Amino acid sequence: MTRTPISRSAREGYRKVVELDNYIADALGPDLMNLVYLRASFLNGCNYCVDSHSTDLRTGGMPERKIVSVSTWEESTFFTERERLALELTDDVTDIAGGVSDDLWARAEAEFGEKGLGDLILAIGTIAIWNRIGISTHLPTPPLEN
Repeated sequence: MTRTPISRSAREGYRKVVELDNYIADALGPDLMNLVYLRASFLNGCNYCVDSHSTDLRTGGMPERKIVSVSTWEESTFFTERERLALELTDDVTDIAGGVSDDLWARAEAEFGEKGLGDLILAIGTIAIWNRIGISTHLPTPPLEN
């Protein structure tokens, strides 16, 4: 069944999410934003978004081994402490039932500041919206290039 794209059925709301996405890219920078988006997309099971954000990271010059290691970031030595903290927060906010511990909150706020922590949480919430759009509308992943 073909599903109407949200960009067509809810244009104004879709544009607002795009605006939020642009704000996050400016606030976090493309590499950190895409690492967070990729990790959350793995956790949420959105193949379209996994493909999109891994491609963006690759195009931006991130090494392939680091991109692949986002799925097992806890065991990888490829990430900076700042990136590891953002990925840890992504895990906890994506699986929000347990909340975010006071310890993680304090470490993230110490590293990113109040605004930066707020921006990270907005990023994690925004990719959750994109993941749900991609999954619910069966957004097709572009074919592989040979």
